[in-house]
Amino acid sequence: MNEACIYQDGFGQSFGQEAPFLQFLREREEHACWDKEPSSGLRFEALEEGSVVTQLLKDNYVLSGKEGILTDTMENTRLLLRAKEKCYPVRGCAVRTILSRACISGSALSKLDKPVLAEVLNHCMKKAKGDALLRIADEKVSAVHGGDDSDYAVLPIPELFEHTAEYLKVKFKGSTYAGGWYDHTMVTALWELPANEKMLGSYQSALAAHGKTADDLSPALRLTTSDVGISGANLYPMLFKGENSRMLTLGNPLKLSHENGADLDQFDDKLKMIFSQYSYGLKKLADLLEIEIQYPENTLLGVMKQITIPKKLALPAVDLFKAQYGGTSCTAHDLYYAISEILFMLQCDGASGGRIAQMEENIAKALSVKWTEFDTSVPVNW
Repeated sequence: MNEACIYQDGFGQSFGQEAPFLQFLREREEHACWDKEPSSGLRFEALEEGSVVTQLLKDNYVLSGKEGILTDTMENTRLLLRAKEKCYPVRGCAVRTILSRACISGSALSKLDKPVLAEVLNHCMKKAKGDALLRIADEKVSAVHGGDDSDYAVLPIPELFEHTAEYLKVKFKGSTYAGGWYDHTMVTALWELPANEKMLGSYQSALAAHGKTADDLSPALRLTTSDVGISGANLYPMLFKGENSRMLTLGNPLKLSHENGADLDQFDDKLKMIFSQYSYGLKKLADLLEIEIQYPENTLLGVMKQITIPKKLALPAVDLFKAQYGGTSCTAHDLYYAISEILFMLQCDGASGGRIAQMEENIAKALSVKWTEFDTSVPVNW
């Protein structure tokens, strides 16, 4: 691990073992803080090459041996946030929450020169009411949330993962950590749970009744969260299938949003609902076995377009399905498995854990679509 790179906007790291992953999260928390400031007092400045402000900051960062922080900011947002006597470089993932706090939006904002953008933000922020809650991590501001009691609720990331790991060890004996990922926008980890007849029995029976393999499945659970407004604390029930542990998502996660005073006790209550969420998700997956599809290629494309799978991923998934099954009729269950192959494609391409977790969430939506609406001879217009 290269500690010197953690401040970078593009930093990301995977973890193959649980103990180093949890330790890393604790270390990140030690290098981070929350700071509450009046929203109307926040000011932004552009970092321009050759300006007096930029040169003074460069000199200070060089003296402290941290010039890389400013260099990385110059290569990305080129923005500073000032709050009273404090000055923070702005990380890329903070821009979304900054715009939200300033109550402005629009694609044109990203096209503005940085001095103009800073001026616009300052005019708007002067009118903002209430407090702002700043997330400062590894010496950059990563988010600017609403800071009033009714606004953003902090759910400490290390505790979320520690609570999950401990709960699974106690309630699902034999659970094993299967991998984790950290970047400045999202943190995620995956655990494999022991095969459980009560959990899998009904689905395995449904598979066997349709002549499909039913003995190579194991439950899995993913926790995904963020402190920059990307995600709540979300628990995703999943399945591993086959020797390569292909991943299948089982519908909507158990979600705890950063609002309404959310806390760790409420998260622990979500953990207690894991078993029932598996039962619900597996029933929806089994129901797909009963949906006959006459035009699989069009249906597959239509569903993937509906759940916002990028075309560059959707088309290879269709090609793979055609190679394996041909153009014959099938079930919606077959097509759901075909969509899930996208996760394996991303893994093979070396996609980050954050990107894979986001794709899992998109694919899970397919369990709730009306498949027959897409079963038509009319080609999909993409």
